[in-house]
Amino acid sequence: MSFENVTGPSAADGIPHIAGVRTADGEEFRAELVVDATGRQSRSPQWLAAIGARPPYQEQEDCGFTYYTRFFSGTVPQRRAAGLTALGSISLLTLPADNGTWSVTIFVATGDQPLKNLRHDDRWTRVIAACPLHAHWLDGRPDTPVLAMSGIADRYRRFVVDGAPVVTGFAAVADAWACTNPSAGRGLTVGFLQALRLRDALRACGDEPRALVEDFDRRTEAEITPWYRAQIAFDRARFAEMQAIRENRDVPPPDNELGRGIVSLMSVLIADPDLFRAALEYIGTITPVQQILARPDVVQRMAAAREALKDTPRPPIPGPSREQLLQLVS
Repeated sequence: MSFENVTGPSAADGIPHIAGVRTADGEEFRAELVVDATGRQSRSPQWLAAIGARPPYQEQEDCGFTYYTRFFSGTVPQRRAAGLTALGSISLLTLPADNGTWSVTIFVATGDQPLKNLRHDDRWTRVIAACPLHAHWLDGRPDTPVLAMSGIADRYRRFVVDGAPVVTGFAAVADAWACTNPSAGRGLTVGFLQALRLRDALRACGDEPRALVEDFDRRTEAEITPWYRAQIAFDRARFAEMQAIRENRDVPPPDNELGRGIVSLMSVLIADPDLFRAALEYIGTITPVQQILARPDVVQRMAAAREALKDTPRPPIPGPSREQLLQLVS
C-alpha cells in the first residue's frame, strides 16, 4: 500500500497516536481511528515502525501446504462428498461459485516432491478422475489451467504488548490481524465477527484512545483468537497425517490437547447426532471449538462414541492409494 500514517498528539505517555493517513501524492485523510483491513499482505509493522512505535507481537510460519486449483464453468455439479475431503496424502476442496462456475483444488504437503507434477493439467485431471465422489466436478468447461499457490503464511499479530498498546488510533482486523491456511473458508466470517468486536469496543471506549485499543485487544483475544488457534491445531494435525502416510508410518496423534480434541470430535460425530450438531457449530463458524469441547455433555458423548466405535473401522473415502497416486502423477 502506497501511503503512510499521519501522527497526532499522543493520547498516552510514550505511545504514538495515529491521526490519519497520507497518500503517495501527499493527500491527507484525518480520522479518529485508522482501521487496517488490507488483508494478509498488510504491512502494518513497517507502517508503525516508521512512526517510532514498538513492533507488535507476531507469530508467523509457512502453513506447509501447496494448492493446485482449476476453475470450471457449466452446470454446477451436485455434491457427493464434503467440500473439504481428506484423502490420504492429499486433500480435495470443491467450491461452487456464482454464474455457473466452480473451482476444484488438490492441496498437498509442500515438501511432497512427486506431487509437484500436479501443476500439469493432464496429471491433475487424472487424479481427480480417479476419485469416484469427485470425478464429476470435471464435467464442465475448464476456464483456467492448473494454478499453483504456495508460500501461504499462518500469521498472528497482537498490538498490545507487555500490557500496553504499541500505538493508539489504529486497529487491524481480519487477515491484516491474523491469517491461516484458507481451506476451511472462514476468513470472511471471522473478519466480520472481529469487525463487530471493534464496533462494540468503539461503543464502550470510543472517546478514550488507549482504552479502545486495550478493549478491542481483550475482545479479540477472548472471542476471535480461538478461531485462529483451532485452525492452526487442525492444520498441524493434518500435515502430520499427510507426512505419515507419505512415509508409510502410523499416523501419530496430534501433539497438543486442542488438536487431539478437534480430531477426536471429527472422528466420532457419525456416531451421535448431538455430536454432529456440535461439530456443525464449529464447521459453520458459530461457536469456537474450544467452547464446544469444554461442554460436559460433549465430553461424555465423545467418550461413549469412542467406545461404541472402537471395533468399527472407519469407512474409507474412495480414491487412489498412495502408490496409485504416485503412478497417476508420474
